Amino acid sequence: MRFPLSLTTTMIGYIAKKKLTGQKRFPLVLMLEPLHACNLTCTGCGRIREYETSIKEKLTVEECLASVDECPAPIVSICGGEPMIYPEIGRLVRDILRRRKHIYLCTNGMFIKKKLHEFKPTSRFFFNVHLDGLRQTHDKAVERDGVFDAAVEGIQAAKAAGFLVCTNTTIFKETDLAEIDALFTYLTKLGVDGFLISPAYGYVAVHETNPQGAAEIFLTRDDIRAKFKEAEKLLKKHRMNSSPVYLEFLSGKRELTCTAWGNPTRNIKGWKGPCYLITDEHHETFEDLMEKTPWDEYGFGKDPRCEHCMVHCGYEPSAALGVNKKLGDSLKMLMWQLT
Repeated sequence: MRFPLSLTTTMIGYIAKKKLTGQKRFPLVLMLEPLHACNLTCTGCGRIREYETSIKEKLTVEECLASVDECPAPIVSICGGEPMIYPEIGRLVRDILRRRKHIYLCTNGMFIKKKLHEFKPTSRFFFNVHLDGLRQTHDKAVERDGVFDAAVEGIQAAKAAGFLVCTNTTIFKETDLAEIDALFTYLTKLGVDGFLISPAYGYVAVHETNPQGAAEIFLTRDDIRAKFKEAEKLLKKHRMNSSPVYLEFLSGKRELTCTAWGNPTRNIKGWKGPCYLITDEHHETFEDLMEKTPWDEYGFGKDPRCEHCMVHCGYEPSAALGVNKKLGDSLKMLMWQLT
């Protein structure tokens, strides 16, 4: 199976229950950002720019757990910032797992080897390591030499200790797809369990602070479709954790409606509304985010900030929930899960 059985059955049961009770909007993945501080200054990162005035602030473990309890999503993606520099990351992970949640710990990988003793392998926990290319390309993207090698050492240590590891790769305007093919081939040999992929999307914060630089690295909607149409064959060679429906959307074979409410974000300012990329308001509670956000006013063709966005946290929930469903999608998603 592509994912652990426990994750697959939990998600299927959760979605079925919500639909049977007639709920229109419900979360699938909680994006939990306990801090925005990071040891890197990645070229395409919006967090270190958007929250530069509060970069040293962080949520307490108790605040994080209260947010997990408040949001019923079965998966928690711990991100940031760099969550591995969060002082109590081991305790936070343990307490979330005790709540029977599934965790993707999103990290640049540099501290995995050092902090591995704080975690225990389980089918409900993934290290999700961000890698945007092979050594030279990745180190250039994160603006520091040696990061790729440190991340690989972390991956090797985690796999040797029995952990599940996946990677997340952002495709930029100048990304060489042959290099991505080589990267996934290399990571497969290291035992990596799957690959997530997403086009480089333009944070408002990045466009405002460096408009020329943003134009050079971020993709328009047309750019994305051309790039991913070209990538179709090579992606089929690898163990992709991005769903086939989402990949079809990226390559232009179909349309999907953004369901940003499926991946709500909780950070040091509150519940980020409306989505991971756009901040119009920080809500005090998860309920306020869901009930008071004018969801129908956002998305492609509605808000100019959404014009080129095809980000996975906005559109992958659409694939999982069967939004814009086509004949054969259910079988396609089932076969993807089982293979």
